[in-house]
Amino acid sequence: MKPEQWLAQYDEKLQAAAKSAQKADQALREVGGAATSSDGEITVRVSANGATTGLVLRPGVRDLEPEQLARTIMEVTRQAQRDAAAKVVDTMRELVGDGPALDVVKSHLPEGFRGDGADEPMDLVKHRDKRSDDEYFDNPPEVVN
Repeated sequence: MKPEQWLAQYDEKLQAAAKSAQKADQALREVGGAATSSDGEITVRVSANGATTGLVLRPGVRDLEPEQLARTIMEVTRQAQRDAAAKVVDTMRELVGDGPALDVVKSHLPEGFRGDGADEPMDLVKHRDKRSDDEYFDNPPEVVN
């Protein structure tokens, strides 16, 4: 093979790789996830990387204790992240197929998500604050937005 032919083929491969990367970038920019609490009072939206992009609190949240509100927001956020992660896996599967590249994407997904639809929700009872009321009110958890 002549060097010019080799260089032309190599350039075509580079251009194809660049187009594929650009297509993946655009597809992932459009992916996001959302979830709403079972009572409909809290809705969270996240981007493809799981960052919160929207939080809606409806009037009923006023009746919740701060700890319960924080736990519920965190769980709904995790649900939205799993939703986004599933969409990322689907999008990347279309672009790269099953294989090592998709495995790398899956390895960066939120905790407990395997990308196969069989992920398990977080055990809220296990993560519940078990301090006494006195300890809780002396040193309440911080809720940061």
